[in-house]
Amino acid sequence: MNYQQIGWKELTAIDGPRGEQTVSRVSETSAIIAETLIEHAFGTVFAASTLSRRDRELVTLGMLGAIGGAEPQLRIHLEAALRVGADPDELIALAEHASVYVGYPRALNLLNATRTALTEMDRFQPLTAGKFTLDDHQTRLYDSGGDRPVLVLVHALGLDWRMWREVIPLLTERFRVVAYDLRGFGAAAAAPVANGLQDYARDLAAVLDRLGIRQAHIAGLSLGGSIAQQLALMAPERFLTLTIIAATAWAFDAFRQRAGAAEEQGMDAQVGPSLTRWFRPDDLAVNGWAVRYARDCVQRAFVTDWNAGWLALAAIESGTRLAEIAVPAHIIAGEQDASTPPELMQGMLAIPGASMEVIADAPHMIALTHPDALAQAILRGTAKDR
Repeated sequence: MNYQQIGWKELTAIDGPRGEQTVSRVSETSAIIAETLIEHAFGTVFAASTLSRRDRELVTLGMLGAIGGAEPQLRIHLEAALRVGADPDELIALAEHASVYVGYPRALNLLNATRTALTEMDRFQPLTAGKFTLDDHQTRLYDSGGDRPVLVLVHALGLDWRMWREVIPLLTERFRVVAYDLRGFGAAAAAPVANGLQDYARDLAAVLDRLGIRQAHIAGLSLGGSIAQQLALMAPERFLTLTIIAATAWAFDAFRQRAGAAEEQGMDAQVGPSLTRWFRPDDLAVNGWAVRYARDCVQRAFVTDWNAGWLALAAIESGTRLAEIAVPAHIIAGEQDASTPPELMQGMLAIPGASMEVIADAPHMIALTHPDALAQAILRGTAKDR
């Protein structure tokens, strides 16, 4: 086995041009260390497929941050982690995790190094949500602030406000964007269980009240879109516009079946069926941040919260009342959406004056796979402001 050839291949994949420069500089002083770096570190240890390149870089960063005093190596491996598929949010979470085990000084040093590297690479765009208290539970809420018109984004069943991560920066120039974790999901997991769409809709109204917002543009995806419809029927005066994304207004037997499957099989068994409904095969094959994030959310969900969402959809009645929605509405469908296909969502054109568009090649979780196209579609829909 040619460990030199394997080592150079692995080094180039992980460190790019910087790796060759590092080895060249080391060899000027010690040919032995340079050779073992290639043959042992990269040609033997790093090349083993028992840990992915991304996992190895995250482990390496954790150890470098823990030992301290390795800032040059830390910077190299921060860049390498991003190159092999680690996400900026994962690197920040790594520093947060380190605080539990190695203490705040080392964790803060790691966090500062991470921020510096991300800033210099133009990858530093953190979105943070603070604790937010509603009547009977606590959640987390993101608020971009400012005095622009308010746009509230309501997430899908099983996920949390972070599903809008790539969409939000594309909207903040025009809107004060608000996003929060629905009752039962994300930071609001294990809250008192929702008893139908009305409870979720009342929570949405309570968010507006607590923020002192009389009217807002409201956009929801999947369960979020059904919640937005419900509030539009209950309190149309709270809306400037309504944007319904990849959502249903009609109940299907499958909704109760999904709740029952979680009760019988647990949440791990819901990962496969959920992700194959939400994403395209290519998305799953790449296994980028969006897929990893969605998988983790499903696995972490409480069965009772998951069931509450599906049972709420199983009892949805807005499909028979669409003509009563007196709010400027825009419908957005994904061309490749197997859950709420365009032909289903066309039925929502029963909302008086509603418009509709289809995002090409988009699956159900449009916010995670097509954030740019979705943001532009939301902007077009909110231009209908009454």
